[in-house]
Amino acid sequence: MIKVKTLILRAPGTNCDVEAAFAFERAGAQVDLIHVDELIRRQKSLSNYQIMVIPGGFTYGDDISAGRILANELRLKLGDEIQKFVDDGRLILGICNGFQVLVKAGMLPKSRGENSQSLTLAGNDSGRFECRWVYLRANKTSPCIFTRGINLMYLPVAHGEGKVVIEPGALEELNVALYYADETGDIRAGYPHNPNGSVNNIAGICDATGRIFALMPHPERFIRWTQHPRWTREPRRDYGDGFRVFLNAVEWAKSI
Repeated sequence: MIKVKTLILRAPGTNCDVEAAFAFERAGAQVDLIHVDELIRRQKSLSNYQIMVIPGGFTYGDDISAGRILANELRLKLGDEIQKFVDDGRLILGICNGFQVLVKAGMLPKSRGENSQSLTLAGNDSGRFECRWVYLRANKTSPCIFTRGINLMYLPVAHGEGKVVIEPGALEELNVALYYADETGDIRAGYPHNPNGSVNNIAGICDATGRIFALMPHPERFIRWTQHPRWTREPRRDYGDGFRVFLNAVEWAKSI
């Protein structure tokens, strides 16, 4: 059987590429780690892949603002290729810094026209880097392919600029896929359950097709049960909560 091919995009400052590659390999995909310059120079082609991933990290040192430089590269130098990738029905996943990149490249939420940015990710309300585990609840009415069959998750966050801020009037058009919650699944819970002050506890969003998904928490950091902070004290499970995100993507991409 031909495996689903996944491209993990790398740039200076990327630091979660290996974890993302491991997650997709465990889900059954063939994975290539490709530097953005290889795409810009046309040494590699997006058309050879069914899934593109922009992993976490601090691309280009988060100079100017988090994710801005890589976002500009994608929009200005690879915009046509990425648009064709999307038009061909393929999947894009942005994790943490990848969320920041997709938003600032105008690829999400795309509710107000091509490359129009109505949403951004601002500094955390706490004024500091938040690095810990949080509870999440999936939006059951979301079209998101990556969160299908998921109800609650427990995943780590690690960011300084994760607060979702959106233009007035654009919130009702937003396809929210994931919310911060407390341990009972209540999505009204405030800090520390919502680690950054995001409006409406938004942790992840997708486009109208459900094929472009971005989230601030790190599902790739909880693939094995032994990565859970209480793994020795709770009943053992086969996989960590984050694994389903990657399995959903690979299973869906088999139809492309």
